[in-house]
Formats: sequence, structure tokens, C-alpha cells
Amino acid sequence: MSTRPSDAADPTPNATILWRTTNHANANRPLVRAVTAPVLVTGGTGTLGRPVVARLRDAGCAVRVLTRHPHDATDGVEYVAGDLASGDGVEVAVTGAETIVHCAGSAKGDENKARNLVRAALPAGAKHLVYISVVGADRVPIVSGVDRAMFGYFGEKLAAERIVADSGLPFTTLRATQFHDFVLTAAQQLVKLPVMLAFGGVRFQPIDADEVADRLAELALDRPAGLVPEMGGPRIYPMTELFRGYLQAAHRRRPILPVRQPGQAARAFRNGANLAPSHAVGRRTWEEFLAERVGS
Repeated sequence: MSTRPSDAADPTPNATILWRTTNHANANRPLVRAVTAPVLVTGGTGTLGRPVVARLRDAGCAVRVLTRHPHDATDGVEYVAGDLASGDGVEVAVTGAETIVHCAGSAKGDENKARNLVRAALPAGAKHLVYISVVGADRVPIVSGVDRAMFGYFGEKLAAERIVADSGLPFTTLRATQFHDFVLTAAQQLVKLPVMLAFGGVRFQPIDADEVADRLAELALDRPAGLVPEMGGPRIYPMTELFRGYLQAAHRRRPILPVRQPGQAARAFRNGANLAPSHAVGRRTWEEFLAERVGS
């Protein structure tokens, strides 16, 4: 993103007009944000958070990262130690931050983390909370122990979405399909077994984390927009095909065994609840990702 002068009246004091450079329908609309307040990024040292921090810094923003472990400030990025799970240090992290990009996520506990973040952000006067969720959060039912054990992450994401939406804070929520990194991690773990187990009948639409970071930074620099159109990768693959691609790139050999999972959540997955075929806006394919991360 680059800064351009504008004759339009600034809605905020000392504002900088930032213009989108990504290929979205509203790409010519200016982004307006005050550069005097830091943008807080939770999970700013993770797979998604790191490129989000980099994009915001490139846009000229002061950035603060909430992290569980102390870090020295580097390249204009301030680190504040805190724990979203317990709430410790979160009040300090949100102080003075008008925009918060909530990237911190895990297999469990997202609902509680969102609740602790909102509790601290409300009295601190935050003006925009940007949340990253997952495609299918509202379409994958979690009604049994089997559903919860295998796909509880989707239930956690939906609960966190509702906390954000009901918080009273101006917010933006973006749902994205699974990252390439998620599929790669699963393949690298399963290849250690004599047989690679795959979800039978399940397809994925992996997207590049950097592309999602581009969009999140864009949204953070814009006005609150509620639930925005979701993002999916450029292609849809059966899980078995994703694993075959990994084996080929890694020069490994393993039989792949599709296993049909029980439960309503697994049935929803087989019906494509985790896919966004009408929003296949990603550009980097699984094959391109593997060529760089594994093939090299």
C-alpha cells in the first residue's frame, strides 16, 4: 500500500490516506486510518500474524504485538507480554490501540480468548476489532462428542465470532479456508506412520496465509464492515490428492487410506461445508506452495 495526498476531509486527526493495491472490487477506495495510534496484533508471531504485522508496517503503521513471551522491540514493532487464555497482560496490550487484529488462535480455547480480548478492549475505547475466522464456522454442526473431538475448532470459531459481533465494538470478521501450512503440517505428521490416514470423501480448498494477511491488513486499515465476503484458495482438492502431492514433492512413499468419519460435522465436511467455491480468490496453488516449501 502507498500513501497518496487527498483533498477529501480527514475523518480523523493526523490521518493518512492509504490506497489499496490488491485486486478487490473496492480497490480504488481510499483507506483512512490515524497513524498516531498503534495497531495491536494478537498472535503476531504466528503463521498469519507475522505477515499481517509486516503488511501493517509497510503501510506506515506503528504495530504492537501481544505475545506470551517477552520480546525486545524491533523495526518499529512493540511487543507486550500477555496471555489471552488467562487474560493476564491483555489490558496493558490494548491500551491506546484503536485497531486490534485478532489472529491468535488454537485448536481449543478461541471462545475464551475472544471473550478476554473484548473485555479488555471495550473499556480501553478500541474503535475497530478485526477477527479471522474459518469458512464453515456456521455450517459445521457440533452436536456430539464425536463432532467436538474431530471438528470442535469450528464450534470455537463460531462462538468467538458471536462474542465479537455482540461485543458492542465496531468489528470486521473475515472467514478463510484452511491454510496451505495446516495441510502441510498434517501431512508431515501423518507421513511418520506406515499408512497415511485421510478423511474419506472430504475436500479442502487451501489458501496461502500471505494472501489472507494481505486482506486482513487491508480490512484493518479500512472502516469496520461486519462479516465480509469469505476467502478460499484457487482450487479444491480431495484430501487424498493433497497428500499425494505432498508425497511427490517430498520424494516419499506411503499408502494413503481414506477413512470415513462418523458424526454430523464429518457429514457436513463431506458435503463441502468447509469450502468457498464462489470465493476462490486465492492465487497460489498447493503445488506452487509445495514447490517452494518442500521441493526446494
